[in-house]
Amino acid sequence: MSNAKRRNGILNMFDVVDSMVEGGVGGHIGEDGKWVFTYEEGQEPLSESEIDAEVARLEAEYDALGYSRDRAVEYPSMEDQLDYIYHNGIAKWKSDMVKPVKDAHPKPE
Repeated sequence: MSNAKRRNGILNMFDVVDSMVEGGVGGHIGEDGKWVFTYEEGQEPLSESEIDAEVARLEAEYDALGYSRDRAVEYPSMEDQLDYIYHNGIAKWKSDMVKPVKDAHPKPE
């Protein structure tokens, strides 16, 4: 079974399995470092391949939005941007503050 990587707390195996099972599941990390899940009576345990497929889907979704996270840390604060718009206008704000960040971190096709 995949041991999903934690990326700033975005994805972990417990969250993946909990979101896939009606009513959620319990669980913990065992002494061997692997995830151990506890299901309620009547819940169907997920197969390793189902969990791995969901992990792959979530990681692909997360990776596809990397450009957006990169942009977010590059933009000046909202206060600075609004001040810039006030003093220089929207067209200048777009060309001086927005375009350089978007050019540095393009959205994938």
